[in-house]
Amino acid sequence: MNNKSSKHTKVLILGSGPAGYTAAIYAARALLKPILVFGSEPGGQLTTTTDVENFPGFAKVIQGPWLMEEMKGQAKAVGTEMIQDHISKVDLSSKPFTAHGDSGQIYTADSIIISTGAQARWLNLESEQKFRGFGVSACATCDGFFFKDKEVAVVGGGNAAVEEAMFLTKFASKVKLIHRRNELRAEKMLQEKLKANKKIEIIWDSVVHEVLGSGEPKGVNGLKIKNVKNNKISELKLDGLFVAIGHDPATSLFKNQLKMDNEGYLITKPDSTETNISGVFAAGDVKDKIFRQAVTAAGMGCMAALEAEKHLSHKQSEK
Repeated sequence: MNNKSSKHTKVLILGSGPAGYTAAIYAARALLKPILVFGSEPGGQLTTTTDVENFPGFAKVIQGPWLMEEMKGQAKAVGTEMIQDHISKVDLSSKPFTAHGDSGQIYTADSIIISTGAQARWLNLESEQKFRGFGVSACATCDGFFFKDKEVAVVGGGNAAVEEAMFLTKFASKVKLIHRRNELRAEKMLQEKLKANKKIEIIWDSVVHEVLGSGEPKGVNGLKIKNVKNNKISELKLDGLFVAIGHDPATSLFKNQLKMDNEGYLITKPDSTETNISGVFAAGDVKDKIFRQAVTAAGMGCMAALEAEKHLSHKQSEK
């Protein structure tokens, strides 16, 4: 079968979520008729977040999946073509750029906005997945508020874990930092701050063995932790677990084509969403490992669409 059909667009948006959908809304309103290709998890990380309290514009608690459905509907209503497909290959070496879908569809584009997001790394315990969103979280800034005057644990040893633990002391009465080694990877200055904080206790050489909880109402009430030196298992009474062992940006498609940092996050120009290739833009968690909020991702999606529009109008005027 060589009769692969090809679809051309001025703006191809890869990935959904707040960044992709916002980029689509702005690109469609600029009459660029964008195509947005989304994979098996439309809406990204927000679809696994139940209560959203920090997205501006909603005084009452909203649901993450609902917010993503609304954004998707808005992008469609203003003229975005939405296609579910898995992109297996992209070629950014010549224009128009091309992207190959598993469906056999080839997409060609004058500009590309990459908003493929990132995924939190999990401990991959069955009990952890069972209580995800019910006391187990990968985002302290999103969920810390729910643990006022409660005891929580953070797993990890890098900057993110230390920052999450420090942040959680604003709400929680006690924070236990569980790390599998006997020293932290975090910056020394952060470590000093952490050790000076009376609310934080560090549990060294330990890993989470099992998350304990109840069914009605569903929630975490403890942890089994294993000491890696002597294999002893002990129990902790806790109300929440925050997993802070890193994120993986979805950028393997762009290896050896776009500049990335050593963790695989796309690098963009200062105050811009443009990558090292003119006409290719990146927005949201695929390039942002600092803020990782729905509202900042949406903001970057807007920036990327405006920059793509500018890029295309310059190309037009050069003709």
